[in-house]
Amino acid sequence: MEQILEIRDGCNTPGQLLRSLAFSRFLKNYKQEFINDLMTRPDDQKQEATHKIEFIKRVRTRDLITILESDGFPSSTDEEHARELIRFMDGAFHHYRGSGYSRLVRLQNDVVSTGLETPTTVKEKVTDKAQDLADLILDTRRILLQKVNMEEGVRRTPGMDASPNVTAGEISGHYFNYPGDYHLLAHVPLTIAADMKTGVDYSTPSNKRAKPFYELDHNPLKLRKFNIDEWVSVPLRVGTSLIIAFIHKSRGCIEMEPGLLNLFPFANVEDITNQRKADGIFFFGDPSAELKDLGYYYDENNKLLIGLVPNIDELKYFGYCKKPILTLHNVLAILDGDLPLHCGCTRYVVRFDKDEPYIAEMLIKADDMGKISLIKDERDKITRPIFFGTETGAFACLDGFSEQAKMQMAGREVGYNKDTGTNARQIVPVADVNELFRNDPLDVLLYMNNFTLIQPGETTIQADMHIEEALEHFRLGERVAAGSTQTHRGSKESSYWANPFPLLKDNNDNILHPNLYEKFSENEKGFIGDMNILINRGEMKVGVAYSQLMAGAYEGNDDDDITRCNYTDRDQVEQEGPVRLAKDLIQLIKSLAKDKRERMPGKPQEVSITVALVGDSRTGKSETAEKMEGILNLQLI
Repeated sequence: MEQILEIRDGCNTPGQLLRSLAFSRFLKNYKQEFINDLMTRPDDQKQEATHKIEFIKRVRTRDLITILESDGFPSSTDEEHARELIRFMDGAFHHYRGSGYSRLVRLQNDVVSTGLETPTTVKEKVTDKAQDLADLILDTRRILLQKVNMEEGVRRTPGMDASPNVTAGEISGHYFNYPGDYHLLAHVPLTIAADMKTGVDYSTPSNKRAKPFYELDHNPLKLRKFNIDEWVSVPLRVGTSLIIAFIHKSRGCIEMEPGLLNLFPFANVEDITNQRKADGIFFFGDPSAELKDLGYYYDENNKLLIGLVPNIDELKYFGYCKKPILTLHNVLAILDGDLPLHCGCTRYVVRFDKDEPYIAEMLIKADDMGKISLIKDERDKITRPIFFGTETGAFACLDGFSEQAKMQMAGREVGYNKDTGTNARQIVPVADVNELFRNDPLDVLLYMNNFTLIQPGETTIQADMHIEEALEHFRLGERVAAGSTQTHRGSKESSYWANPFPLLKDNNDNILHPNLYEKFSENEKGFIGDMNILINRGEMKVGVAYSQLMAGAYEGNDDDDITRCNYTDRDQVEQEGPVRLAKDLIQLIKSLAKDKRERMPGKPQEVSITVALVGDSRTGKSETAEKMEGILNLQLI
């Protein structure tokens, strides 16, 4: 297992830092990685590599401490040797900042045991610890450079970020209520607060998904082979589900940790202290698992859903972290009688200037996934579909975003594989956790069609469909792929209800998960009945939205079709299609807001319109939201 640097020492001075166990481990790992690299050099560099290896093997912590505490050198030879050591250590410093992976860990059991600490106070402490360590590392480097007269000229400290990749506030895993059969998991501490380095791009062995995450007929977790020291665990609040994510500490796996922290909110500490049981547990990078163990399993005896991704290079991609966790959420939602939606969902705050509506705010409730729960309003006894989101972040594909949108992400993002050419992704926070759990009924539910061309003058939204006509589009789930999965770019594929993970039907209409499909269909029937009532009352709209995002790439559209729809080339369709949809959505939202206001007593000056756009990857959900933001100009960039 390629080592990461886990720091648990408390250091306040450069001397303490160099004498710490963490620094000793770091130096040992860095030396070994450097030697391993030198041993792969071609034959014409063997002599240089051999001498460098001999030098590296002689580097000792005590020599660095001697330099730190020195007031000068006996001879110029001694000084030059010291410089050589510090040049080597400066390389180690930049490796730590760039290619290494470090975790600063602080135990915070007081959150549970005494009540004197809260997640907020722990978060403040964690941030302070991260900054203190970064400052100490920079001070130590500066002093060592000064000692050998290598710290002359312009100082560039403000541009040097020496913070750990993740600083974690942890509590003992024994505070959590694991089932008896899984008691070993309690030996892994739980992360309840964190501060992480942003603006980092991680390279992972894979940059696309090709393997499905389906139901298994066996429990993939082999607890007898589970090494408690090799895992990080994070309790996540995924919608209304509590899911504990375990991430293996090996390189290629641990890089998923910052992405998860930027995507999902932490579970409530109250859930842990009140002994709430986990709804699901997820393992990423299990070295004891095989490819046959990729998937999820419901442990009936312990009422626990288990998901697992083996430690295999082709599976080391953030999509294999995000999507399986959402799959666990969706399976749980279906079993609970809810309807998971693969969608983007936004609440639009509409205010009125006299009687003219204007959109004052766009508040994201879901970037990629959520669920509908049918909840009866006790005031009028009408059951409405209430929407709950799952993620506060977005796993955004950069291919379709403008430079302005990318600038908005800067400073908050965690990136993956930006140098791969296609399917480069960034995870960026887009929603407030409180917005995910507001009891907002859906006003509009639209299926995202990304391949049909719409001629100028025609609307890109059909929102007055009969419920059965609209459901044909949802059940067929057609889209044109961008090539980030196994489907060829420009080819059309179908996924039932836009693939509410796991896939319930394949392209050939074969049912893949019979029991789950049957339960989903049962939930759908209840949803249809209540939604039909709301449609007849004028409270809800359903239909299809045409983003045209992949219409230029779609192999079913010829050049004459592109020209007839007033596009100059195929690339233009991808940029301008979502703009047309955004403009039509704005008008629809304003119209619905006026109608909603008329139905409400007292004609309030503010109403909310909640819109869910259902579709799989690259159907235009995020791109359309970005275009709407740009048109409405609700932020100054």
